[in-house]
Amino acid sequence: MNAGARRALPEGGGLRIALVGPVAQSIPPERSGSVETVTAMLADGLVARGHDVTLFATASSVTDARLHALFPQGYHQDTSLWPWELCELFNLAAAVERADAFDLIHYQAEYYPMSLAYTRVSPIPVLQTLHHAPAAPEVALWSHYGEAPFVAVSHAQARLLSSLTVVAIIHHAVDPGIYSFGPTPDDYLLFLGRFTAGKGVLEAIEVARRTHQRLILAAAESKYYRDVVAPLVDHRQIVYAGEAGPTEKVRLLRGARALLYPVQAGESFGLVLAEAMMCGTPVAALDQGAVSELVDDGVTGGVFASLEALIDGMPEVLALDRAQIRARAVERFGPDRMVDEHVEVYTRLVAARRRAERTA
Repeated sequence: MNAGARRALPEGGGLRIALVGPVAQSIPPERSGSVETVTAMLADGLVARGHDVTLFATASSVTDARLHALFPQGYHQDTSLWPWELCELFNLAAAVERADAFDLIHYQAEYYPMSLAYTRVSPIPVLQTLHHAPAAPEVALWSHYGEAPFVAVSHAQARLLSSLTVVAIIHHAVDPGIYSFGPTPDDYLLFLGRFTAGKGVLEAIEVARRTHQRLILAAAESKYYRDVVAPLVDHRQIVYAGEAGPTEKVRLLRGARALLYPVQAGESFGLVLAEAMMCGTPVAALDQGAVSELVDDGVTGGVFASLEALIDGMPEVLALDRAQIRARAVERFGPDRMVDEHVEVYTRLVAARRRAERTA
């Protein structure tokens, strides 16, 4: 089908969207995975609004959209699917090969925006969303496709992408029906994330020890955990709970007095922050990356310039109103807002492409 034969942009919706997710694991993930979680929510939200959505993902995925699958499961589960870059590239290519069936392709990049290579050859717009904080050399390389449209997931990430074409800044969302309100917390603080130096697990342990609080660590075991963190776990004050699946994750977040987020390097978003606040749980975080635009300091948590300031500010964080935290999170991070903002971007890009085709 040629460009002129594609249907006109409908009034009031009905876009045909190819949503290309990562193929590292299923969508949504069985355990952890923020990219997969957000992609699943976006796909189902678009379908609920009457859009024709095809999700390109693993066959193990569960979605309200049509599912196009090249791989039975992800390369995190099937180690024969290697190199992983080719798996991602083939999944993306499957959408581009079928471009005439869609109005727009949206690529959710697990690691790198491989979709850039298709932006000039695809007959329809190719939009990319990043989910990490890229380094300057990465962005410099991507600037070879400086006209390609990006969605940034935070203002902090958008600043890193300033040499590229950022068409919108859209915060991630959290399902308030899943992350339900926990009005009465238990007696522990919570660290929920990967065991790496950058995630600040050692700093979280220091906060717990110096504030005389019990701390639960919930993350997948790793070499860093075994070599560095495990010697500090005493199973009384510092407790390792393993990697939390979806149900256990919600239970831990609802029951925590506060989520500790003493990250040591800037991140593009930090979905666990929104998940904690959706449960009414305050956040105690260092001011890195997108933290200050996600956490309302003194309302939904505390944003601190140093670990010493965070430790000193813990009493104020623990005294915050959990009902107010929940209400603010529903207002800022509900799924409807995220889906509506994506539809606005899609409609704008498709209309611009149609105008360009008419004048070509």
